[in-house]
Amino acid sequence: MTLKKTLTIAGSDTSGGAGIQADLKTFQEHGTYGMNALTVIVTMDPENGWSHGIHPIPVETLHAQLQTAFSTGVDALKTGMLPTVEIIEMAGKAIQKSGLEDVVIDPVMACKGEDEVLFPENVDAMIKHLLPVAKVVTPNLVEAGQLSGLGTLRTVDDLKAAAEKIHAHGAQYVVIKGGKQLQHEKAADLLYDGKTHYLLTAEKTDTTYNHGAGCTFAAAITANLANGQSVSDAVLNAKTFVSAAIQHGWKLNEYVGPVMHGAANQFEKPEVQVTEV
Repeated sequence: MTLKKTLTIAGSDTSGGAGIQADLKTFQEHGTYGMNALTVIVTMDPENGWSHGIHPIPVETLHAQLQTAFSTGVDALKTGMLPTVEIIEMAGKAIQKSGLEDVVIDPVMACKGEDEVLFPENVDAMIKHLLPVAKVVTPNLVEAGQLSGLGTLRTVDDLKAAAEKIHAHGAQYVVIKGGKQLQHEKAADLLYDGKTHYLLTAEKTDTTYNHGAGCTFAAAITANLANGQSVSDAVLNAKTFVSAAIQHGWKLNEYVGPVMHGAANQFEKPEVQVTEV
């Protein structure tokens, strides 16, 4: 038996809910063989309100990891947290050199629950080195506001405007994750293919146990692409997958609750509607 090979170039979430941990769990749930190239280790301080510590991996170590992974013949990849301009540039050049087409860029700039962008100087580097190699880019509201230069996004019309500006930077498809701050009665995400905007909606889940949702969504898109799905199908099925994961999120400790990565394969899947907007 041969499995499709999926790679995540991202950070390690020591608590296990996001980052490469979420990606590898998601890859497994989709029947692909997951690999990782580690960019940063993120720790949480239980004595200081679960505040995040950021510990970048030396760039030469990342280079060696990328050489290892690409030598296996990767079918699809995603990026996650890339903590420095140097690492962003290296990742972008390595992806371009690989010639891989199914590339999902998750432009991680902030940890969930924090409004401040962790590495604002990285935005220009992402635009220059990552968006041109992206088949799909999956920013959340904060990240889309930064990449588009439009700042705070709150409405579907805001998402449409931001998606067009991000697409102009080179990404073939833009998926903006709406999140709780979007002014919409449903859990809504926007897909833009360069011509048409599509709104993907599901029922909102009233929960704070959603740690890792963004990573899981992008990883599911990556695995779906590796398995031969079209971009529209990959995004729709990933939305279903992550909606189930959020519905069945659970409490890890007093600070955080992750999504349940295997929920879509264990419970009834939620309904997702797609409408042109």
